[in-house]
Amino acid sequence: MNRRVVITGLGVVSSLGHDIRTFWSHLVGGACAIQPISTIPTEGLKVKVAAEITNFNPDDFPVDRNMMRRADRYSQFAMVAATQAMQDSGLEIAPERLDVYVGSGTGGIQTFHTEHTKLVEKGASQISPLFVPMMISNIAAGNIAILFHAEGPCLPIVTACATGTHSIGEAFRTIRHGYADAIIAGGAEAAITPIAVAGFANSRALSLAENPAEASLPFDKRRQGFVIGEGAGIVVLEEYEHAKKRNAHIYAEVCGFGNTCDAHHYTAPRPDGKSATIAITQALKEAGYTENERLYVNAHGTGTPLNDKTETLAIKQALGEDAARRAMISSNKSMLGHCLGAAGGLEVVATALSLTEGVLPPTIHLQEPDPECDLDYIPNEARREKADIAISNSFGFGGQNACVTLRPIR
Repeated sequence: MNRRVVITGLGVVSSLGHDIRTFWSHLVGGACAIQPISTIPTEGLKVKVAAEITNFNPDDFPVDRNMMRRADRYSQFAMVAATQAMQDSGLEIAPERLDVYVGSGTGGIQTFHTEHTKLVEKGASQISPLFVPMMISNIAAGNIAILFHAEGPCLPIVTACATGTHSIGEAFRTIRHGYADAIIAGGAEAAITPIAVAGFANSRALSLAENPAEASLPFDKRRQGFVIGEGAGIVVLEEYEHAKKRNAHIYAEVCGFGNTCDAHHYTAPRPDGKSATIAITQALKEAGYTENERLYVNAHGTGTPLNDKTETLAIKQALGEDAARRAMISSNKSMLGHCLGAAGGLEVVATALSLTEGVLPPTIHLQEPDPECDLDYIPNEARREKADIAISNSFGFGGQNACVTLRPIR
């Protein structure tokens, strides 16, 4: 059984906006959400900028207040984005046919930081009884399942920066093969904490630039690391006939998924790009891609020296040199920073909107092209272009590679 799978609902919480319309307007407008860090003390930290969400008040959203108060920030983001996506979809379905696949790279690391500080300063008796259920990486998915009475499998995938894309890809396969009729899928992250920022910085993963316009530079020769961001990106995936029967609005069809592991290094990508190439190839082959189609690539595009040249190589190897040069590519991380486990969810949302609206977001601040990154990265200004097919790439620590293919509905 190979059933068609479509996207019928979108939800976001991001540094570019807490609703789809604001998020999309800022993304295609080339807005930069990267600013000096204001939500945590930066004394002693090497990193001074991030893509923070500074105006998020849990009480502003139509989500159960008791659940929100008892949730880590990452779980709050997830619940808000999932609520948006479900309202957008208008989905009504038997509880046992609705699943939740929402993951996080770090889980409730803010709760961990807060409670560990209490332990050191005040002792064990002061640790919250909610510490564990707020901190664990599956609780966002669990909370979403409670909110929407989703009684099918609840599978929070954790694959570092590929989490959101893997969640959506595996959800696609589950519906395709008949195990569910709809799945709430994506990723959420809120890791702008002193310990996380220090850890990423000390591993030399983060940009040390203090000027926001010079910090997140995907595919630019000046790039030196990624900028940490936060948020949530959630989609509602639904079996096509089920969606059609209820006259649901369909954003795009999910029609391919690639999933591989480098098995090479715990942080660095495999230099020859082989495993990333295979993931892209798998996703395009399953979707029936042909070289004469106009392809948009929502790149992982982190702005790290190794990722961007390796991803460029993988795209060339997967498509062939000529088709790679015709592909239209951009990195949302130039504006949103790198939202870790939420990145793939946010970027699939952006990719679906790109197909629906016929506009491809830019890679901003791309001023000095790297000779090793010599493809069309849609520099600095959005491009009005209707793509025939699109892929969204995500690559994570541990050698995780994921690629999801979307098409306009037809």
